[in-house]
Amino acid sequence: MAAPAQAEPRWRRGVFPVVSFFGYTSHFGLRAGPGGGEAPHYGLDIAAPLGSPIRNWWGGVVSEVLAGGACGNGLVIRSGPYEHLYCHMAGEVSAGVYRSGEVLVSTGQRLQAGELIGHVGITGRTTGPHLHWGIRYQGHWLDPAAILRAMALARQGG
Repeated sequence: MAAPAQAEPRWRRGVFPVVSFFGYTSHFGLRAGPGGGEAPHYGLDIAAPLGSPIRNWWGGVVSEVLAGGACGNGLVIRSGPYEHLYCHMAGEVSAGVYRSGEVLVSTGQRLQAGELIGHVGITGRTTGPHLHWGIRYQGHWLDPAAILRAMALARQGG
């Protein structure tokens, strides 16, 4: 599999998913799990004020609308060989439709990069408002921080 997060011009099209944020509260990889032992964490936790807008990282199609479990309210969006996962979102989910304020997203819906897809919440297994953002490439979890670095490098022209 080719390295999906190398600095390339295409990464300029990516959009940071949280409009206003406080920082990163949990990294990708092994971390202390709820039971005290080490457990894998397949994303990046981005702390933000409750209700902060969440934007779609890359254009694609909603493949799943999630409700309940550790993720809480969430979305999975497919963009070619990539799937991006958004968890702990505010709002409600019913019959494959996610709603938060004026935002309405449903399975099969096509979304553009940067489009408003929801708001930061505290649903699922969480201790405070944040967005859990995960990315899979051809079924393998990637470190979202590497994607963000590639986006920054592409914008700098390097």
